[in-house]
Amino acid sequence: MLPELIHWRQVLYEAGLIGVYPDGIGYGNISRRVPGTDQFIISGSGTGEVPVLTEAHFSLVKKVDIDGNELWCEGPVIASSESMSHAAVYKAWPKAGAVVHIHQAAWWKKWLHKLPTTDPAAEYGTPAMARSIAQLTSEIIGHQKQPKIIVMAGHPEGIIGFGEDLEDAAEDLKNRRTEPRKLSGEEPRI
Repeated sequence: MLPELIHWRQVLYEAGLIGVYPDGIGYGNISRRVPGTDQFIISGSGTGEVPVLTEAHFSLVKKVDIDGNELWCEGPVIASSESMSHAAVYKAWPKAGAVVHIHQAAWWKKWLHKLPTTDPAAEYGTPAMARSIAQLTSEIIGHQKQPKIIVMAGHPEGIIGFGEDLEDAAEDLKNRRTEPRKLSGEEPRI
């Protein structure tokens, strides 16, 4: 499972969808459900700036209490601050096997309120954001032809993609893009 996470994180990193801003703040993360459980492995907090991740950059999220704003994790790093958002997808859709949280300004602006969009008052990493994501995940799954993408209104540039596996989670993002550009003007390749 970790080699698959490392591979897809690298693909997203090289596309500029996971990384670090010039001010040193990292963005984006990736997770994979441990099959047959509610647990998942997620890239660690502050790993956006690391060019190539290893096993030492991931954490196992063992339990999440969204309403209590708590999570329990173990591993060499602290789980991402967006772990509750990932947990919300896994809880809302038992078939979900992977979640990617990317940042892409052009896609975010283009898709805001055109694709399922979280409550603008819900800030990233909060129970309110997790609840909004859970509700939207359920709605998306109910409309099976809709892409599995959530735009995070209260988290500028933040977009969630999810699926049964990591390829599926990235595929809707890849297929949905039409005019996005990185800051350099190049289209992200995923």
